[in-house]
Amino acid sequence: MTQPGYAAALCVVAAACLTVGRERGPARARLLLAGGGVVRVPPRWSPERVLPMVRARPEWLCPPLGLLLGALGESVVPVIGGVLAVPLVRRRLRARELARERVRRAEGVIALCGAVAGELRAGAQPGPALVFAAASTGALGPGEAAVVAAARFGGDVPQALREAARAPGAGGLAGVGACWRVAVDSGAGLAAGLDRLEAALRAERDQREDTRAQLAGAWSTIVLLAVLPVVGLAMGWALGADPLRVLLHTPGGLLCLLAGGVLEAAGLWWAARIVRAGEEP
Repeated sequence: MTQPGYAAALCVVAAACLTVGRERGPARARLLLAGGGVVRVPPRWSPERVLPMVRARPEWLCPPLGLLLGALGESVVPVIGGVLAVPLVRRRLRARELARERVRRAEGVIALCGAVAGELRAGAQPGPALVFAAASTGALGPGEAAVVAAARFGGDVPQALREAARAPGAGGLAGVGACWRVAVDSGAGLAAGLDRLEAALRAERDQREDTRAQLAGAWSTIVLLAVLPVVGLAMGWALGADPLRVLLHTPGGLLCLLAGGVLEAAGLWWAARIVRAGEEP
């Protein structure tokens, strides 16, 4: 395929990626419910519509990037690599989003302990205090309905909290359930127990953040190692060579590309595994 052919294919794939998931329904709803007002609909290819699509599905930028590299190197290998990279990038982005959700839920559990303790000291009963704190913090996640129902209608609140603690990042809810059980069985102060639990969870969070800060340098080193091959290609271009042609159009170059890609992926995976092991409690 010639360079004009690759450029045309690049334009077609980019247009297809950007038109995936167009929200025609919400646009029509805005027009119908405008109530006689004027609703400004941005152009199809305006940044107001394109940028949200790219943010929603950034993994679909891999095929256009592969087409671009294929057009520059006049080879189909980067195109295949761009297509194969879509599920890998999607999985990585999903894992990152799950990690952020885990951190948010852990922060919500800490806020839940403080909110329930505050409501109890203000004179509220444990059930209504838990319902109010759950609604204001959103720490219970998928198990919120079961916990709220148990708190309102006299169910087994500790068991519902233990079930909700199975969600990623919500392990502190098991401690809330234990405090609740002790307070019900022995009449001990629930607010005092939640205060101690909140302090323990905060100390654990601070220790985790301190460990993550100490390992930031290691993550930076991993990113630098990942970028080094691109830097090498750029230096080859700067020196007047054509590294893409050598890598994509010669048997030795294809062999080096395959071996280098496997070694690069294995090295990055091993280094990331070591750093993640250091982040674990």
